[in-house]
Amino acid sequence: MQELGRLIGYRFRDLDLLRQALTHRSYASGGKAARLVSNERLELLGDAVLGLAVTEYLFRRFPRKPEGELTGIKSLVVSQQVLSRVAKRIRLGRFIRMSAAEERSGGRERPSILSDCLEALIGAIYLDAGFEEAMRFVRRFVLSGMNQLLQEEVFRNYKSELLEFAQARSWGNPVYRVIREEGPDHDKMFTVEVDVAGHARGIGRGRTKKLAEQQAAREALRQLQDQRE
Repeated sequence: MQELGRLIGYRFRDLDLLRQALTHRSYASGGKAARLVSNERLELLGDAVLGLAVTEYLFRRFPRKPEGELTGIKSLVVSQQVLSRVAKRIRLGRFIRMSAAEERSGGRERPSILSDCLEALIGAIYLDAGFEEAMRFVRRFVLSGMNQLLQEEVFRNYKSELLEFAQARSWGNPVYRVIREEGPDHDKMFTVEVDVAGHARGIGRGRTKKLAEQQAAREALRQLQDQRE
């Protein structure tokens, strides 16, 4: 408990809250009672606190970005992939109380368990000290790497970037359409084309329509930016 407190820079007044935040449901016996002593309720609360903290931060930091772009950034920042990365950075997995079977199956490194526990920890801080302290934690550990995060290729939202690019030039919104579907229902491949300012600008392929749209937006941005050079 004390070691984790040093790692996160916060000392709990109510250690029972911290203990619950670190308790995976596998640690207790099964059934409804186990869920009451596990971190699931705190995770629910922490998810809401995290959402508010991130939304308020983005609202103040980007006063000119429309709601859709802010929603996209928020969804990225609070995603399981990002939260589990934060949890690994503070070595949260080593402190989680879980069953021996869960540990043997790799539970201490499982992204879903790590991200859920991080949200539970945020919920516990909120109950222990209020929103401002929870916000400080979110700023220090979740939001501090946001600039780098938004630049990473794997996390970039090309659809939002293309929308911003088009709107800045008064071209209207990009229009996406599926031009081909291949494969059986369980293994589809979609091909999507995006039009910008009335012209076909990019084509993308993906296992889902969303992935294909992202690839089409990426190609459209590449073409449009090349034309400017």
